[in-house]
Amino acid sequence: MGKDTFEEELLERASRAEDILKRYMPAKEGYAATVIEAMNYSLLAGGKRLRPVMMLESYKLFAGADADESVVAPFAAAMEMVHTYSLVHDDLPAMDNDEYRRGRKTTHAVYGAGMATLAGDGLLNLAFETAILGASGGKELTGFDGDTANRYIAALKVFAGKAGIYGMIGGQCADIMAENNSESDNEKMKDILHYIDENKTGALIEASLMVGAILGGATKAQVDLMEKAGSCVGIAFQIQDDILDIVSTSEELGKPVGSDEKNNKTTYVSLYGMEQSKSRVKELSKEAEDILAGLGFEDSFLEGLFEYLIYRKK
Repeated sequence: MGKDTFEEELLERASRAEDILKRYMPAKEGYAATVIEAMNYSLLAGGKRLRPVMMLESYKLFAGADADESVVAPFAAAMEMVHTYSLVHDDLPAMDNDEYRRGRKTTHAVYGAGMATLAGDGLLNLAFETAILGASGGKELTGFDGDTANRYIAALKVFAGKAGIYGMIGGQCADIMAENNSESDNEKMKDILHYIDENKTGALIEASLMVGAILGGATKAQVDLMEKAGSCVGIAFQIQDDILDIVSTSEELGKPVGSDEKNNKTTYVSLYGMEQSKSRVKELSKEAEDILAGLGFEDSFLEGLFEYLIYRKK
């Protein structure tokens, strides 16, 4: 598939994911109207809807291209809500203090830090309301051979765990603690960095693939392989992000560059250097592709999406 054809297909899938998201967005009304407006401003800030697209694609690979999308749709919307809330909070003055994301003003720059904090909180809670609504009202699925036979409960456990303190939030915590870190043990810093990349970025990518697979009928062993593929993609994605923070421009990236250096953050590039960072990206990309091939999904749109994410320029 050529680059132009792939990007056209990605835009179509992203548009479909956005249509799903809009179905679950709250109406701006009552005394909570301002925070709801800020939530919706954040959700509609653009982006390629990569995580819900990954979830939908993973679901279709296991359930079949013509499978009932209503099973996974609430989870896909919920995933984008969690991802968006994390960005809203990341941009806050107390965190990265960024005023632009995706080429426009961040939520706190428009609504103030207090309302942006509430908007992030609201999106996180709405995500679980949405996922639980889907799980409680979804059609009956086959049994799962994991810790619980109920595929909806299994999906919710993955979703909650990967978004929480042992997933994305844990990674964010380690990321903040690593700022201005004077740790002299280089090996320890490499271990900390791997934890940050695995969780802050990788956890939601892993969850997207795993939830899609669980709801699509995958076995526990297949779900574990999708988790590993997601880990590879997530870490490579973050390394590429570190690279772009150095070599890209604000206009191309849609957000400020050089923020890692400004915040004195330890990154893969600062620890390993540019050439080794690029080499690691290639290794992780190959590992993710091999996992998909082993599952019989080579030459799938998802494989193309992995490559697109890992080698993106913005």
